Amino acid sequence: MSDFTARRTMMVDTQVRPSDVTKFPIIDAMLTVPREDFVPAARREAAYLGENLDLGQGRVLLEPRTLAKMLDALAIVNTEMVLDLGCGMGYSAAVIAHMAEAVVAVEEDEAMAAEAQEALTAAGADNVIMHTGPIAEGVAQHGPYDVIVVEGGVAALPDAILGQLKDGGRIACLFMEGQLGEVRIGYKRGDQVSWRMAFNAAAPVLPGFEKTAEFQL
Repeated sequence: MSDFTARRTMMVDTQVRPSDVTKFPIIDAMLTVPREDFVPAARREAAYLGENLDLGQGRVLLEPRTLAKMLDALAIVNTEMVLDLGCGMGYSAAVIAHMAEAVVAVEEDEAMAAEAQEALTAAGADNVIMHTGPIAEGVAQHGPYDVIVVEGGVAALPDAILGQLKDGGRIACLFMEGQLGEVRIGYKRGDQVSWRMAFNAAAPVLPGFEKTAEFQL
């Protein structure tokens, strides 16, 4: 058993299970996917810490608890198509790939997207489509999606993203107000999305998800 395998088990036992995440597909995916392969080489030793991990470029890999609780609230099933926005180096997409029929993962940083593609291929996540382009634009051509997961802070949610969510679909967003944030799950019915508070968390706001400066008279 490698040191990283032991750390993966420890992460699940000390960070995921105590957060009331019990769904087998999530536990199984987080025990299986080698998180250390989806972070910059210099940060491998920090891959399993219970905090957001700096990926560079102002981006983070969400702490295990945040991702696990998001996925728990979304309850993804194996017939669903998921849009994973701001996937960084691909860890979230690899985890979601264990639960969903297919994942479209979006990353706008070209170097990160290339590393994500490599790591996803190595992990055998062959039901992930990697898309390089602006996160805030999503990927309309593969939509609409059953589920959308936003892997970072949101101050304002672009209309283009909600437009790619299927009627009856759900979306998880970490809405940030200053340093504090809360994850809400949105349920789409027709053109309306109703939001439910899930839990508190924090992360840097993703590019394209900032509040636009309101016009002042």
